[in-house]
Amino acid sequence: MSYSIKFQRGYQDEMNMENMLQETASRYPDNPAIIYEGKRICYKELNGFVDALAYHLKGLGIKKGDKVAIMLSNCPEFIISYFAALRLGAIAVTLNVMSTSYELQHLIENSDAKVFITGDNLARRFRDIKEKIPLCQHLITTTGLNPGSLFNEIVRSGSVPVDLPELRGDDPAVMIYTAGLTGKPVGAILTFNNLATQADLLRTICNGTKDDRCLAVIPLFHSFGASVNMLSPICLGASVVLMDRFTMDSIFATIQNEQVTYIAAVPRLFMGMLFHEKRADYSLRTLRFCITGGSAMPPELFFEFEKHFGIKVLEGYGLTETSPCCIFTMPNLVQKPGSIGTVLPGVEAKILDDAGCEVAAGVVGELVVKGNVVMQGYYKDEATTEEVIRNGWLHTGDLAYMDDDGYVFLVGLKKRMIITSGFNVYPKEVELILGMHPTVTAAKVVGEKDVMRGEIVKALIVKKTGDQTDEKEIIGHCRLYLSSYKVPREVEFVATLD
Repeated sequence: MSYSIKFQRGYQDEMNMENMLQETASRYPDNPAIIYEGKRICYKELNGFVDALAYHLKGLGIKKGDKVAIMLSNCPEFIISYFAALRLGAIAVTLNVMSTSYELQHLIENSDAKVFITGDNLARRFRDIKEKIPLCQHLITTTGLNPGSLFNEIVRSGSVPVDLPELRGDDPAVMIYTAGLTGKPVGAILTFNNLATQADLLRTICNGTKDDRCLAVIPLFHSFGASVNMLSPICLGASVVLMDRFTMDSIFATIQNEQVTYIAAVPRLFMGMLFHEKRADYSLRTLRFCITGGSAMPPELFFEFEKHFGIKVLEGYGLTETSPCCIFTMPNLVQKPGSIGTVLPGVEAKILDDAGCEVAAGVVGELVVKGNVVMQGYYKDEATTEEVIRNGWLHTGDLAYMDDDGYVFLVGLKKRMIITSGFNVYPKEVELILGMHPTVTAAKVVGEKDVMRGEIVKALIVKKTGDQTDEKEIIGHCRLYLSSYKVPREVEFVATLD
């Protein structure tokens, strides 16, 4: 049987994502929206920055349905750019800052982006490929909200409200690239309605208020980061404490000094906090709860974390294709060890066997979900969309079982994929790059268990007889073409691939 859960909802039933920021700014103009490197940007100021950038983009010819590519770390400019694109009805294409020039060419070309917004230190990757992506004519760079930065000049040029185009909930809002089975990333299109399901989670599930402060350490270009660390707090008028570089000491110090009330991050961060030798030197009295996601956290560590800090860790599950969160360990329900929880409001889930038939409780099969969180589809890739979404049900590729109470337990992957530090890596993509090396005759990429990262990428390579190529050269080759998290951490040369 499939499961769904209904929640009593409040004023956000008809949430209008298209002008969510304006509404929040009108309710809480002086609340700090962003806290970054000790500086504060209130909601009134943030809304003015968004207006100014939207006005500038409109002057560049950007209109409803156009794509604005954003490759920024966790900084105020990311949030400003994201909402400026949405304000015009354009589609924010959020790109991983680790993308190489080789990857970036595909992402910008495939997305049909007309504007590229990035850090001055990353702009060279765009300039290296500019002649190959003629549609993308405009580059906006930033060195922070400081004098001398083009981005800063634009957003401080004066707030000029733009007329909103006519927008509907099923209009595309965001495009996020996710690893593809074919070796090339595909762009998952999320609608305004999809984003609204995530923006309301902090209030409905975790009793969030305008007084909450979230610590945003996972990338906002990641769907998980955007959902829990940007959309949810901004919906409420809460504060986003941004960090793009950190150590364990700076994490603890920021929680203490900025009075952080919740953290949403990958398991590696919480394990780092638990094992940090100076953890007792800091006060975490304001921290209400933590959310983990992106990859599995060992069940015993949930209890260890709560034992040492007195803070509950909740687990969220989802995919980029589900906006991302679709299953959650609800704080008001019993938590079962090893379970990722139950489905969110508006979501149904069931477990299917290889023949596509629903299985009984306790039987392992593929987890499929349906509901208001499911993406519109993959951009310009109808065939792959139809392969993943069948009869309205999104096939996750995760093996799981469900108990009689509707709790879901993950047991493995149906598809070939490696999850390392919360990032998905498809072996096929790495194998294609390995095959480009002149001495590699065959390659196979596998995941190896790792305590801190969940898994690491390992390459098994057959090279030409007598060739002296070593591990360092292979890794260096991969770094030219692949984001750092996709690069093999281990290389083993073998005689044959079994």
